[in-house]
Order: sequence, then C-alpha cells, then structure tokens
Amino acid sequence: MFRYLQAWFTMLGVAMVNGGLRDMTYGKQLPALLANQLSCLSGIILLGVVMFLYVRHWSLSSARQAIYIGLFWMALTVAFEFLFFHYFGRRSWAVLLESYDMASGQLWPLVLLWVAVAPYIFFRLLNKRA
Repeated sequence: MFRYLQAWFTMLGVAMVNGGLRDMTYGKQLPALLANQLSCLSGIILLGVVMFLYVRHWSLSSARQAIYIGLFWMALTVAFEFLFFHYFGRRSWAVLLESYDMASGQLWPLVLLWVAVAPYIFFRLLNKRA
C-alpha cells in the first residue's frame, strides 16, 4: 500500500507543477475556463505518463489490483482537493463543487475518471495475450 501512496504523491507533485505552469503562463492570457480546460487536458497526459511508468514498473498481478489502485488514487485526489482547498485554500464548498459542473465546461471530472481507470487500461495494454 505504501508504494501506491508514494506514487500518488508523485502524481500530486506533477499536478501541482501543471497547475503552477498554467497560472504563471497561459492562464494569464486565456479566459479562465479555457485555461482550466487546457490544464485538465495536459494533466491527463502528464498523469498518464506517470501512471503508465508505475504500472509498468510494478508488474501488477491482476486487473482487480489495477482497478483498486485507480480507485484508491481517485479517492485520495478527491479527498485532497476538498480538504486542502477548503481548509487551507479557504475556498467554499460551493466553489469546489463548481469544478464538477461539466455542463458549464469544466473538465475536472474527466481527470478523476482517468486517474480511476488508467491503471486498469495500462495493465491490460501491458498484458496483452499474443
């Protein structure tokens, strides 16, 4: 379990760098929604690279294990987002929930979905039967 948590902290670091780059560069030039959408897409790519490398390195034993890892990472991500940004970032619950409104163009739920399913997808890709 420790190695999955350690991997999640790596993913957290990648996500923070991704958000920092957005805020320091194109986020200043683009409308907030578009900048957020681009950040979500780049986050999906960057997190995908990290997750692929971990799944490949670990040689997971089963699809079930891959599913559990993805759900664990997604749960940690949601818990961190709500707890950290509410209590330390002083964002209201309503503001935090706005990130989940795909009808208004928010893509954050797709990032969470990717984190949940990517370990399974990579496990399957790496363990194809010839």
